[in-house]
Amino acid sequence: MLATSGRRTAVVDGDRRIDHETLSRRVGSLARALAARGIGRGDRVAILAWNGLEFLEATFATAGLGAILVPLNVRLARPEIDQILRRAGAKLVLADPGLSDSGLALGPPYEAELERHAGPFAPTPVPEDDIAQIYFTSGTTGIPKGVQLTHRNVVWHARAAIRELELTSEDVWAHVAPMFHLADAWATLAITAVGGTHAMLPKFDARAALELFQRERATITNLVPTMLNLVVRHPEAGAFDLSSFRLVLSGGAAIAPALVRETMELFGCEYAQTYGMTETSPYLTISLLDEELRALPEAERFRWICKTGRPFAGIELRVVGDDGRDVPADERTVGEIRVRGASVTPGYFEDEAATREAFEDGWLKTGDLAVIDARGYVTVVDRKKDVIKTGGESVYSTEIEAVLRDHPAVHEAAVFGVRDELWGERVCAAVVLRDGAEVTSAELEATCRRELAGFKIPREIRFVRNFPRTGSGKIAKRMLRESW
Repeated sequence: MLATSGRRTAVVDGDRRIDHETLSRRVGSLARALAARGIGRGDRVAILAWNGLEFLEATFATAGLGAILVPLNVRLARPEIDQILRRAGAKLVLADPGLSDSGLALGPPYEAELERHAGPFAPTPVPEDDIAQIYFTSGTTGIPKGVQLTHRNVVWHARAAIRELELTSEDVWAHVAPMFHLADAWATLAITAVGGTHAMLPKFDARAALELFQRERATITNLVPTMLNLVVRHPEAGAFDLSSFRLVLSGGAAIAPALVRETMELFGCEYAQTYGMTETSPYLTISLLDEELRALPEAERFRWICKTGRPFAGIELRVVGDDGRDVPADERTVGEIRVRGASVTPGYFEDEAATREAFEDGWLKTGDLAVIDARGYVTVVDRKKDVIKTGGESVYSTEIEAVLRDHPAVHEAAVFGVRDELWGERVCAAVVLRDGAEVTSAELEATCRRELAGFKIPREIRFVRNFPRTGSGKIAKRMLRESW
């Protein structure tokens, strides 16, 4: 999906600025270099790197050879990385200096390889159902599984995103979320296909992100709520010129309406919530509004924007109860989201049991619980595995987290169940306060009591400096639960 936009800027990565024609040549050189090392159709090539030009090039070079890219989370410990490399059967590793001492190091050795193997390259024709990428999940539920995405999956999703987000050659995508995760990686294909510009931020930092947005006149990006929180509430955020933005996306975790409002005020542009999974390339829903909803009064329009969203282009979505039937579209009855479509994984790498467990009658069981309204917009209420069963009642963590996050002293909150002999599980909350803020657990409990039923009130609230996180920036509740 390399564009033919000639001398238009394709990538800005620090001091490096290259056009689409140069990017195409470099991708061909990398493909030739990988082929010289014996890489061919079906071989796994891992990449362990921060955001940058090389990540983009590896995506297209491996696809051009019919090889399979295996992005690795740079925050994993060395034993975890080694385990994934063994399970994937990686034939080669591309790695930033200092992250790995094997394979092809990025930097000067990488550039020398490109120069040595410069020349014409013709992509290898491959069936659309060949595997293009394998993403090993963050492991919040245990041992990571290898999510396989086909060429059809990722190309179809890129084309759907181009339509949904109205991407053009004028767009500048800010790669701020990690490229080793699909919260950002899908944009490598879509933005390149339309001849847009990739603006790279190697590692997330709120001020550095703001500087990148202003300097490169970014028009669109996707940030997980944690990142948005830090950007929006940076003490100097208002001093930056963000007028180039036309759309800010957020996904990967629940987001407080207050943060949505602050985001729209800071960026002065349209905002949309997204929801998806690694297994679905990733987007399943988006809260972009149609013309009828856009015509609503501001307060009502805002309520719709804050929903998880309506199905993404080409996605069939159901919300199913325990009886296997669709729940009523009454925005009250909770069921599991199930989906199917061209972007949905065919299954897990060398794991037939996990693949069979994930599907039912051709529908992917997401494990996410939601309500649905008459227009088909869903609102996710919890992960199925995170629902807290206390005293015979079902408690959805996102409802309590929303109340806690609305307190002016709270930066972030995570709610989960801990085993309890009397109640089965008791509701517990971990809270990170804003810098300089003070509040007691009793005060937060009182806040919850004003908004929630008694059985939903956290029995225990602890203050922590920060949360353990997955590679995509989600709070790792399993680790919190285990350490409680």
